[in-house]
Amino acid sequence: MIGQFVEAIFLAASAIRSNKLRSLLTILGVVIGVTTVMAMASIVEGIRTQVFNAIETAAPKTFYVIRYFSSTPVNPDNLPYEIRIRPILRESDVRALRDTDEIIYAALWIQLFERMEYQGVSTQLVSVFAADERYMEIIGGGMVRGRFFTRSEVNSGADVVVLEEEAADHLFGRTNPLGKIVRVGPRPFRVIGLYRRPENLFEPPGQQVGAIITYKSGKTGFHYDETQSLFIAARGRTSLPVEEAQDAATAALRRARGLRPGAPNTFDILTQDQIVGLVSNLTSAFFLVMVALSGVALMVGGIGVMAIMMVSVTDRTREIGLRKAVGARRSEIMWQFLVESASLTLLGGLLGIAVGLGMGELLKLALDIQASVPLWSAMVSALASVAIGLIFGLYPANRAARMDPIEALRHE
Repeated sequence: MIGQFVEAIFLAASAIRSNKLRSLLTILGVVIGVTTVMAMASIVEGIRTQVFNAIETAAPKTFYVIRYFSSTPVNPDNLPYEIRIRPILRESDVRALRDTDEIIYAALWIQLFERMEYQGVSTQLVSVFAADERYMEIIGGGMVRGRFFTRSEVNSGADVVVLEEEAADHLFGRTNPLGKIVRVGPRPFRVIGLYRRPENLFEPPGQQVGAIITYKSGKTGFHYDETQSLFIAARGRTSLPVEEAQDAATAALRRARGLRPGAPNTFDILTQDQIVGLVSNLTSAFFLVMVALSGVALMVGGIGVMAIMMVSVTDRTREIGLRKAVGARRSEIMWQFLVESASLTLLGGLLGIAVGLGMGELLKLALDIQASVPLWSAMVSALASVAIGLIFGLYPANRAARMDPIEALRHE
């Protein structure tokens, strides 16, 4: 058996060398499919690793109370019944949390989606948070220039804004933005500071943060969705496990809203675990889509292998007849062509792994994420490529094995 296998490998190598262009075109589909799997596995692994690292470095006691949590947006003008029966978050909810010993911070925040503009230069839609003077204490990050809000500015709803560093660079370039007037949505604001975002992902859900304004100016000057854009940022005591702080917050809100025992909550609490789960679900769905697409490429490669092997069987009919005439069995002929097709796809798989590793590294650099390519993806890709060769090479190999040696020798 080992001798047959070694002989089949030499015959496969000889056939591939004698038909280089045909062999290259055959394995191209396999290379594309395996490259896609490797690159996507690298990106998904990188995103997951960054999320988990972010959770470890983020403020572990912070959580958010929202009217209703949904992983997909809901239409604020046509809310489902289970959302409509829930009260909108109010200052009374904040006071209930602040009166709880386990909670050291609670405040209403608003997430707006607006464009910012300065002298004809504008941004895309970015998140603008309306919060209080303790925003950076809760979220993290630091001031690059200027200052943050004062308590009096928060209480009066002053039209002042703290810009995120990248957004400020886009709007002002080399110009010093401090003291300048920038439009946030429909309203002008005076820039009082620049801040740098924290290097973690555990912050209110949404796209890139562009600026922070005072809560009162956001509440009175903008239109926003009270279901998904209005929320309470809360933080438990440092010495207290975050689960206990969340339980205390839940109990306080239930008492404030007069909910009876056994009645469902009329609010949701967004925690780190939910954020991780949401990101994990999204990345898993993304990965499955990519695997399906790469599977199509692998199928195309497999069909190409079958077509080429059929041509190879036809071209080598006399060779097959000679081998059978000198005593080669059906199993030996079949084994020869199966090894050849598997060798083609394995070579494609190895090339795809090499290209996929390179593409994964380039994509990680472009997306600024840090993660190694998972070993399992390389192993799965190599095994899948061999399996495709065996599956799609089975019919041509069986056809070669069933040839009549006399008819094969007569073939021109």
